[in-house]
Amino acid sequence: MLCAFITILAVMDRKRYIKVVVPLRLDWQPYYLLPDGMDVHRGSRIKVTFAGRPYSGVVWEADCPPPPEETKVRYADDIEALPDITENELKLWQFIADYYLCSIGEVYKIACPAGIVRLDRSAKLAKLRESLDDKLAKADAAREGTKKKAALLEAIENLKTQIALLDDTLPWDPVQTKLSKAQTTALGSLRKAFLEGKPALLDGVTGSGKTEVYITLASEALSQGRNALILVPEIALSGQLEDRLRAYFGPRLYTYHSAQTAVQRSIVTDAVRKKPYVVLGTRSSIFLPHTNLGLVVVDEEHDGAYKQDSSPRYNGRDCAAVLAALHGARFLLGSATPSLETIYNCNAGKYARVSLKEKYFGSGDARVEIIDTTAEYKKNGMVGNFSRKLIAQIGKTLAGGGQVLILRARRAYSTAMQCTACGEIVKCPHCNVPMSYHKDSGKLVCHYCGARKPVEACPSCGGTLQGMGSGTQKIEEEAAALFPQARIARLDGDTAASARQEITDSFAKGELDILIGTQMLVKGFDFPGLQLVAAIGADSLIGLMDFRADEKAVQILSQLQGRAGRRGKAGMLMVQTSRSDHPVYKLLAGLSASEDFESELNAQRQAFGYPPYTRMIDLVLQDSFETRLENLSMLLAGQLRRAGIGTVLGPFPPQVDRIAGRHLRIIRLTMLRNKQLSKSKEKLLALVSGFESFHKWAGHISIDVDPL
Repeated sequence: MLCAFITILAVMDRKRYIKVVVPLRLDWQPYYLLPDGMDVHRGSRIKVTFAGRPYSGVVWEADCPPPPEETKVRYADDIEALPDITENELKLWQFIADYYLCSIGEVYKIACPAGIVRLDRSAKLAKLRESLDDKLAKADAAREGTKKKAALLEAIENLKTQIALLDDTLPWDPVQTKLSKAQTTALGSLRKAFLEGKPALLDGVTGSGKTEVYITLASEALSQGRNALILVPEIALSGQLEDRLRAYFGPRLYTYHSAQTAVQRSIVTDAVRKKPYVVLGTRSSIFLPHTNLGLVVVDEEHDGAYKQDSSPRYNGRDCAAVLAALHGARFLLGSATPSLETIYNCNAGKYARVSLKEKYFGSGDARVEIIDTTAEYKKNGMVGNFSRKLIAQIGKTLAGGGQVLILRARRAYSTAMQCTACGEIVKCPHCNVPMSYHKDSGKLVCHYCGARKPVEACPSCGGTLQGMGSGTQKIEEEAAALFPQARIARLDGDTAASARQEITDSFAKGELDILIGTQMLVKGFDFPGLQLVAAIGADSLIGLMDFRADEKAVQILSQLQGRAGRRGKAGMLMVQTSRSDHPVYKLLAGLSASEDFESELNAQRQAFGYPPYTRMIDLVLQDSFETRLENLSMLLAGQLRRAGIGTVLGPFPPQVDRIAGRHLRIIRLTMLRNKQLSKSKEKLLALVSGFESFHKWAGHISIDVDPL
């Protein structure tokens, strides 16, 4: 009896330690003590205090052995009234931290952003329905054609969408899609690959109907009681695709991206824990608490927008492959212009490559004409930025009822301003880049840090400033002067986010004649009436200090070509360039084979030790003081060389070597793709952490694994 009492006292007195992840850049997890009566497990959400501040943390390890300095460990504050983080989520976080050389806390911070709340679904539904009834009554009373009526109707549609996301009682009848013979053959090949346990690449030309294949596979997943995730690179792409998927999946379709409100994202987060679903989202949707995934699709897999540009610098495409593996889901990549990395994986037998080269409506590729602007200038063949050949073709297209899309890869009115007296180019006071002139605001704007200033006299000599280069705003102005009867719109980074969907919808409905914009226009849109696409100043795509420049240029221009001539109609691509003999343009014009171009790029990559034949890591160093940056970057590069961690290049300044007052240097490492890679990365992380600590330089070095 006495022994039993002593045992009970010992258990009651036993201290229970846990390790907790907090949303901070820490290379360790702090310990906490559990108060009596508090029970947690790995993945539990918990409130803690760290460095004097309250945080919502995640239990990384429960019932740990006592830490070395257990007297300094404080008690956890309370249980957080939030759902647990699943084991698959935690494993994905661990992979991202290990592979991209960042902390678990940094992954947690982006995986569970602040503002996502727990919902009382029934209360939320009741509130939304009450608001809907109120808006419907007001809309009935509002006068037709007024702004008030239009705003009310838009609010009603938004409320209906939110109600549909929450309402489990809405009917849903899955449709099986009507596939062409080529699509059916491709689908059979994909199923065979999946049965063999392989991920697959659907290498399908623009307009071949890849979306219908995705829909069929997602329908199969739902019919088997599993769920599906379809990734797109940018929000701009989700609108049209959402409409097409909604027609098949109804209330089972959820969209997820950064432009949504916290409540909208909370609805989706809550739904994927409990309901059958197909999620259409951007890269951040890999962090949703997915359950029983049966299919993961990455559309436009080659697109650079899948890469996060701040820590953790993960690639959504590659992390989606890990997510699919964790769930035992089918994994499918789709692209009309696959990346060399994905082609490498196909050639190595890691992925199956399935071709879909026949357009759904039977039309061929848009005809290509390369216009040599150097020659055109010599014979008075240019009017501003438009060649007379392009002007004539635009006129012919519009006269026939067709639409025109014009790509200019630079926004603003003038890409720089130069003094007519001394020749100085006005640069941003915080960044080593020219400021662009935006005519609509009358301001000079830095496209890197966002600094703005009025257009004044030359800061050096007081002379007059004159615009250099032409952005989308100037192209729009010239187009309006050349075609005064045409309905023209512009879509670029300066277009309000709220207006982008309206512009693309209007163009798709034929309510606009000419659409002018940047690269966001070439990705995934389906415009039935589009007959002519043109690239003005295309050389800005190839004149980059980037070993991937030619590959990216082909992808962009091929995607542009694919936008024209759908629904069985003939289309045309016109490219204005001063380098008409460049291999990229020869490929587009059909003067060289895609296989030869691909082989040449691969040979160059292999010869110079570039990915996909090696793994590349960039160390990005920054400091307000250039001399200190130069000295420390040289010291670090020397240490890396002595440590033998791969091949070290640099330090060297990037193309833009000062942003927001911070000077930049890059040290580039290339490592062999072998079994030692993981250990080399661990060694690199330890060396960089030690260097930051020794020189008291924390926060000045960021690690970019697989940089774009």
